[in-house]
Amino acid sequence: MHYSGFWRRLTAGLIDHILAYGIVGIILSLLKMPVFSCQTGYNCIHAVNAGVNNGWFNNVHVNWSGWLIVSAWLYFSFFESSKYQATPGMMLLSMRIEDYQKKRISFWRATGRFFASYLSSLFLCIGYIMIAFTPRKQGLHDYIAKTLVVTVK
Repeated sequence: MHYSGFWRRLTAGLIDHILAYGIVGIILSLLKMPVFSCQTGYNCIHAVNAGVNNGWFNNVHVNWSGWLIVSAWLYFSFFESSKYQATPGMMLLSMRIEDYQKKRISFWRATGRFFASYLSSLFLCIGYIMIAFTPRKQGLHDYIAKTLVVTVK
C-alpha cells in the first residue's frame, strides 16, 4: 500500500477547495445574494456604494460564512464517504480515503474528519505538516478520524 504524501494531498485539497467554494459562489451569485457582507463603518459604506448589497438584501446584514462551511462540509463528507471514497481533486490525483481496515468510511466519520481538519489548521497548520513526517502520511485529522489516504493505480 502506498500512502499519499503531503504535496499530492495539498494539490488535491486546493483543487477541491476551488471547486467547493466556487460552486457556492456561483449559486449565491445566481440567487443575487451578496457573497461578502459587512458589519458597519467605512468599508461597509463603500461595499454598498459598489453594489455589493444590491437587491432584496439591501439593508440586511447576512453572514455567508455559515453557507461556506455547510457547503464545504457536505462536499467533503459526501464525496469521501461515497463509493469512490474520494473528492474530485483526490480522484484526479488517484487517491482515496479508507479506514484502518481498508474499508469505505461512513458519512459521519467523514464529517468528523472534516471538522477535525479545522484542528489541523491551528498552530501554523502543524496538523497538516504532520503528513510529511508520519509513517502512514497522516495528518492530525486523519489520526482523530482513524483514516488513511492512499494512492491507487
